[in-house]
Amino acid sequence: MVDRVRHQLFLPRPVSDRLVALAARPGASKSAILADAVTAWLNRRGTSELEDRFALRLERISSALARIERDGDVVLETLALFIRFELAIQAPLAENDHAGRAVARERFEAFVAQVGRAVASGRRTLLPKEDG
Repeated sequence: MVDRVRHQLFLPRPVSDRLVALAARPGASKSAILADAVTAWLNRRGTSELEDRFALRLERISSALARIERDGDVVLETLALFIRFELAIQAPLAENDHAGRAVARERFEAFVAQVGRAVASGRRTLLPKEDG
C-alpha cells in the first residue's frame, strides 16, 4: 500500500461542488482527483522553473546571433561597396595583355592563400595586432 498523509484543506464552494460531481463517477474518488491535480500542478511548476532558468541563456544566445547577423551584413555591404568602387576605377585589361592577366592571377591566388591562412589561424584583419 502507498504511504499516504492526511491533509485538511478548504476549497471555495464552486470548486468543491465540481470535485463532488467528479468524484461521484464510478471509479473516482476525491483523494485520487486531488492527488492527480496537485501532481499535475507541481509538474507544470517544475517545468516553468526550468523554462525560467533557460530563458536568460536563450536570450543571450539570441542577442549574440543578432550581433553576428549584423556584423555579417556590415561585412557583406563593405565588400560589395569595395568591389563596386574597384570596378569603377580600374581600367579593364586588353584582350591580348597576357602579362597583365598573369600578374592579376598571381595576386588573386596570393589573396586567396592569405584569406585561407587568416581563417585557419582565427585571426581577424580588422582587429589591431597584439604585440607579443
